Amino acid sequence: MIYRLISFTLCSLLINHSVSAAPAVALGYTPKYSPGFTHFDYADPKARKGGNLILSGFGSFDSLNPFLLKGSPADGLNMLAFETLMVQSQDEPYSLYAHLAEDIQLAQDRLSVTFRLDPRARFSDGSPVLASDVKYSFDTLKSDKANPQYRFYWADIRRATVLAPRKIRFDFVRVNPEIHLLTAQIPVFARKWVGIESFDKLSRRKPIGSGPYTIESYHLGKDITYVRNPNYWARDLNTRRGMFNFDQIIYKYYKDETVQLEALKAGEYDFRLENYSKQWAKGYVGPQFDNGLIKKESLPHKNIAGMQGFFFNTRRDLFKDKRVRKALALAFDFDWSNKNLFYGQYTRCDSYFSNSDLAATGLPSGDELRLLNKYRKQIDPDVFTEIWQPAQTDQPDSVRRNLRQAKALLAAAGWRIRDGVLKNDKGQVFEFEVMLAQKGFERILAPYAHHLQKLGITIRYRTVDVSLYIRRMRTFDFDVMVSSYSQSQSPGNELYNYWHSRSAKQEGSRNLVGIHDPVVDALIDEVVFSPDRKRLVTAVHALDRVLLHGEYAVPNWYINVHRVAYWDKFDRPKTLPLYYEADSWAVSNWWRKAK
Repeated sequence: MIYRLISFTLCSLLINHSVSAAPAVALGYTPKYSPGFTHFDYADPKARKGGNLILSGFGSFDSLNPFLLKGSPADGLNMLAFETLMVQSQDEPYSLYAHLAEDIQLAQDRLSVTFRLDPRARFSDGSPVLASDVKYSFDTLKSDKANPQYRFYWADIRRATVLAPRKIRFDFVRVNPEIHLLTAQIPVFARKWVGIESFDKLSRRKPIGSGPYTIESYHLGKDITYVRNPNYWARDLNTRRGMFNFDQIIYKYYKDETVQLEALKAGEYDFRLENYSKQWAKGYVGPQFDNGLIKKESLPHKNIAGMQGFFFNTRRDLFKDKRVRKALALAFDFDWSNKNLFYGQYTRCDSYFSNSDLAATGLPSGDELRLLNKYRKQIDPDVFTEIWQPAQTDQPDSVRRNLRQAKALLAAAGWRIRDGVLKNDKGQVFEFEVMLAQKGFERILAPYAHHLQKLGITIRYRTVDVSLYIRRMRTFDFDVMVSSYSQSQSPGNELYNYWHSRSAKQEGSRNLVGIHDPVVDALIDEVVFSPDRKRLVTAVHALDRVLLHGEYAVPNWYINVHRVAYWDKFDRPKTLPLYYEADSWAVSNWWRKAK
C-alpha cells in the first residue's frame, strides 16, 4: 500500500519560482523541521535497541510481494522491507523529508521533478540504491503486472528517466498540484529481486529492499519473522533516528478474533489494536489486567475518520436505483446498536470525510454553490434543497417512521410486498447477501436484518475466509460488503481509484460501489487540481455532498481514539504523533524495557 502524502507546493520553490533543490516539501508552509534536524519529536533518539515485538495477524497470508493484485501479502512488508524517496512526518499535515533521495527539485513549469539519491542508501544485500532501481520499480509498478492501484495514483507521471547513476527525473503528463509528492512516495526495490521472473509471479522470494528489516523466516499462513538489519543504511539518519528499535518483529496469524484475544492474555503476542467495541468493553478483563501485566489504553489521534459503511455494489441490478439504496439505509437503527452493542463508544459517520473540516455541512452556499451550479442540470435537485444526514433513530417511533418512508421509496421503485415477501412486477424476490471477513459483524447485522424483514426483504450475511474475501472484493463479486474509505488531510489522486468512472470496471480498484458519474469525475478533478487549500476544501465539500446524496452506503460509525492493549514490557516516546495508526507506531517507535 502507498502511504499518500499530499501537497501542492514545494515549500519555497513555487513561491520563488526557483528550481533549487530542497530536502523537504510541504503544503504551502515552511516545514516544521529545519534542515539538519536530528529526529522527529515523536521519536526518542535514546531509545534502547534490542529484544522483540510479537504482533498478531488476522486470517492468513500467501505472498511476500505486497505490490500484486493476487494473493494476500504478509503483514509488515511495506513498512519494514521497503522505503520511498521521501518520508512523511506524523506531526504535520503534509510534510515530506529527504530519505532515499537527499533532495527534490521541481521544475519551474511544474512538468517534471528530479531527485538525487543519497549515496549512502543501500539495499538489504549491501548493493547501492541507484536511479536505475528507482526507474525499474516505477516502471514495474505502473505496468499491468502489478496492482492497478498504482496506475491510478501515477496516471499523470509520463515516464522516468535516469540522468546519472544517482539522479532521476520524472516527467508529468500535465500540471498536477500534488503529483511530485506522489512521485516521492514510490516504493523502491532492487531490480535483482525480480531477476528474470515475471513480476506477477513473484510471491515467495524474499524481498530485496532498503528497509530496516529483512525476513528471517516464515511459514505461509502461520507466522513471519523480521530481523533488524545491523547494517541498515539509515539507522542514524534524522528520519529514522530513535526508530525501528526491535531486533525482531514477529507476526503470528489467527483465524478467529476470540482466539486472537485469548492468545494475547496467554502471552502468545505482545500488542493488540482492538476494533470491536464489545471486546473492548467486556473482553479485556482477568488477572493479567488486574495486576498490571497487560495495560489497556485509549490513545487519541487526529486522523480523518472517512466513511465506513455497508456499501452497495451498484453493478448489481438490485442496487441501481437510488431510492432502493436510500430505503435500505433507512432500516438501520444506529442508536439502538450504539447503546446495546457498542456500549456508546461510537459516533455516526455523516460524511465521506467524517471528523474533519472537509465534511459538507448545511446547504451549499458561496463558492461551493457556484461550483455545484456548473453541474446543476446533471445533479439531483435534492443536493441543493435538502441537508443530507444519516437516518435518525434517537427519538421514539423514529424507526417506525423510517420504515414507512422506506416502504414508500421501494414502492416508487417498483417493489411491493406480496405474500409477506418484497417483489417487483417481474416476480423477482428482493434478497441479497452481505459479505463479511469477521464474525463480529454478525451481531450487528442481525437487528438490521430484523428491520429489513418487516419490509419483506431477506438478507443473508456470510463470514468468509480472509483470502476469499479479498479475492471477491477485488473482482467485485459481492452484493453488499463492509468497508471503509480512509482519507488523508488533503485528498487528491487516490480519489480516482475510489470513485472515478475509469476505476469502476478495473478489478482491484477501490471503486467498490461501481460509481460511474460524470459529475463525480469532474469534482474529483476539481479537488486534485485545486490551486490552494481554500479551493480544495470547497471542492471536497461539493464532492462529499454529491456522494452522500448518491446513497451508496449505509453509514456506520467511527471513534477518535486507538484502543490498544499490550504487555507491560515496553517504553515509548513521551510525545504522541498526530496522524498515525497505533500498531504501526508501536512497531516503528516503541522499544523493549531493560530487564
